[in-house]
Order: sequence, then structure tokens, then C-alpha cells
Amino acid sequence: MSSSNATVYRILFSISIVHLLNDSLQSVIPALLPILKNNLSLSYFHLGVILLVMNVTASVLQPFIGYFTDKAPRPLILPLAMLISGTGMVGIAMAEHYYTVLLAVALVGIGSAIFHPEASRVAHMASGPRRGLGQSIFQVGGNTGHSLAPVMTALIFAPLGQGGAYWFVIPAGIGLCVLMYVAYWYAGQQRAGKAKSGASGYSHRSRRLIALGLLVVIVSVRSWIYAAYQSFYPLFLIDVMGESLSHAQVYTFLFLLAGAIGTFFGGPIADRFGKRNLLIISLLGAFPFALLIPHVTGSLAYLLLFLDGLILLCSFSVTVVYAQELLPGRIGTVSGLMIGLAFGMGGIGASVLGRLADWQGLSFIMLLCALMHMVGLLGFLLPKDRTLADWEKETIVHEKSVTV
Repeated sequence: MSSSNATVYRILFSISIVHLLNDSLQSVIPALLPILKNNLSLSYFHLGVILLVMNVTASVLQPFIGYFTDKAPRPLILPLAMLISGTGMVGIAMAEHYYTVLLAVALVGIGSAIFHPEASRVAHMASGPRRGLGQSIFQVGGNTGHSLAPVMTALIFAPLGQGGAYWFVIPAGIGLCVLMYVAYWYAGQQRAGKAKSGASGYSHRSRRLIALGLLVVIVSVRSWIYAAYQSFYPLFLIDVMGESLSHAQVYTFLFLLAGAIGTFFGGPIADRFGKRNLLIISLLGAFPFALLIPHVTGSLAYLLLFLDGLILLCSFSVTVVYAQELLPGRIGTVSGLMIGLAFGMGGIGASVLGRLADWQGLSFIMLLCALMHMVGLLGFLLPKDRTLADWEKETIVHEKSVTV
């Protein structure tokens, strides 16, 4: 293997660490929800809107930023993203009014929206031939960052309150410094002509786009489930099951930690058994555990949550790689769709869940969350991995025939 095609692990782990830091800043938002609810006398609907602003700004903007950077990659946009998110952290700590919170949350979201498409491109470039492994390393950083939310609540926000957000300027500063190093490497790749802009052609365009639409729906609903466990399940434990704030966060942490573990191992498993198959199994396989979770506490709940998170999110990085194979050559746009727009739709789902919680109660939300796992049935309509490989061969043959 030539050095030009080698996997650059120092960059993969660097960008994964910053992904952890970036998503830990995002995790401040759901971690602060119980504190903000009491400080500002908010309803569940207000909390859902906060999540909506977070997810829409952090997510819906991503495909557009990805499309723009597909045409002209910009390394220095990475440290700029972390600077914007850090500014949002200061705003959250200082906010005394609901709309000030929304503005500060939007800054955190915009910074994240700028970060993800270019960071995903860096991971793609640094992976060399090991795309699955590279995407798993990159994504596990983000999932680990998300899993820190309940720990933040128990160790930081429970004793320090809303002002604890000031401390997250530190990880933002660390992330900015690491991204300066990554941007320097990225710029070197540009000068060497390895950071390609534009997109390659591909066959079966309409079938690819239909499959991509189905994939966005599946990932969006999976994001609704994720939002329910991260934000509404702790409230369910506190308001319905009578758990303390700190204890409730332990349950959520187990779910999110299991998801991070599943994300890391999902790539190699998908390489062996197929990305489409793993996507289907991850949703349908977690369904029985999700049905039981609202009815138990203690050790059994710990076990069920861990298994649910492990299975449900093992396909997290796999869906990104699968989407990249559906639309080859559009790394930024596709990453924006999978990591961004789909999670923005999850944010819309969170606001809907918040309204439903006000009307029907949190027990209904947990049942609905379990039933949403059945969206995995749509996975049977997606092209098989072998079909995608055949389409890719057809594209290569066509391109060669055109150049001859």
C-alpha cells in the first residue's frame, strides 16, 4: 500500500476526539433541560422547542454546507465552527430568559452544522481504503460525546446549575486547537491534490435517490427514538417512576454509552454481514427490549437499556457509509443528510414528543418510542450491498468506455 493511500490514524483519532468535544457541547442542551425547566418555569413543549432549535440549526444546515464544501473544500472552516459553538456555551450560561436560551442554543447548533460535513470529509480522506473503520472511529467520538449528557447533569449541572455551562468553554478551546492542526494537514492534502471537489457520476440515479429518501426516513425515526431516550426518558423516571435527578441520569448514560460501543463495532460487523442487514437488525432487534424498558427499574432496566442502546445504534456509522455508496463523490452532502438533516427531523420529532407528553403523559411517549423501532421494516426496501457493488462496477465500466 502506498503512503498516499494509507490510513492516517493520527488524523482519524484527532478528528474523533474533536467530534467527542463538539457533541459534548451539544449534549449540554439536553443535560440542562431539567435545570432550565425549573429556572425558567418551562413546559414540556418549551423543552421540545429548545431541542427543535438545537437539532434544526445543527442539522438542517448541514446538507447545504456539505453541498457548498463539496464544490470548494475549506479547511479553516473547522476551527471557526468550534469558536461559534464556544460562544454559544457562554450565552447559555448567562441566559436569564427563554428566548436568550434559544439564541445561544442556535449558536451551538450552527457551529456543529459547520463542523460535521467537513470533519466527515477529513475522516473519509484519512481512512484510505478502510472506510468502514475510519467512519466508526469518527462516529464513536460523537456518540461518546452524546453519552456524556447524563454524567454532566449528575456531576456538573446538579451541583452548579445553569452556570456550569461556563466550564464547557474549556473543551471548546481544546477542540479549536486540535482543529487548527487538522486544518493544517487538510490544507496539505489540498495542495497535493488529494482533497477532491465536485462529484463523480453514477448509474441508476433514480433508484439511488429513492433509496436515499428511505434511508433518511429510517435514520430520522431512529433519531426520534434517540431523542426520546436522551431527553424524555430521564423525565419519565423522575416524574412517573419517582427516581432522583442524579439516579435517572445513570440509566440514560448506560443507554448512550452502549450506543457508543455499538457504533464502534458496527462497522466491522457490517463489513462481514452487510450494511443493509445490520440496519434492519439494529432496529427490529432492539424492539423487544424497548417494549419492556418503561415497566422496569433497577438492575433489569440497566440491562435492557444497555442492550437496546448497543443494538439500536450499532448501525449509526454504517448508515453514513451506506449513503456514501449510494451517492459516490458527494461526501459532504451525504454526510450532511445522514448526520445532519435526519437529526434535524429528529429534532422536529422531539418537539412533537414534547407536545404529546403535555397531552398524553410520558408513559405514552415511551410506548410510542418502542413502536417506532418498527421503521426497520423499511430497510427491506433498500438495495442490498451486492446490488450497490454491481452498480458501482457498472459506473466504472461506463466511465472507462467514455474515456476510451
